Amino acid sequence: MQIAINLPNDFVVLQPINEIEHDMRLSYALWLFKNAKVTLSKAAELAALDIYDFLAECKKNEVPVINVSKEELLGELASMNAL
Repeated sequence: MQIAINLPNDFVVLQPINEIEHDMRLSYALWLFKNAKVTLSKAAELAALDIYDFLAECKKNEVPVINVSKEELLGELASMNAL
């Protein structure tokens, strides 16, 4: 699917079209992943990156790759200690 948006000309002259497309795909992929709408692999695919490069982008953009609450982590640790 292709989605078209209109950008003011003064924004487009700031960088080449292919860089704008890359930045928009990456931003959308990061947003989808951060909001648990897609998996890591799907977000990387959308961003046209391998998983390792996408993880680096997550770090750079402060998007957590592990989203576990304190309670969930404590529960996991308690179950491990019970073994």
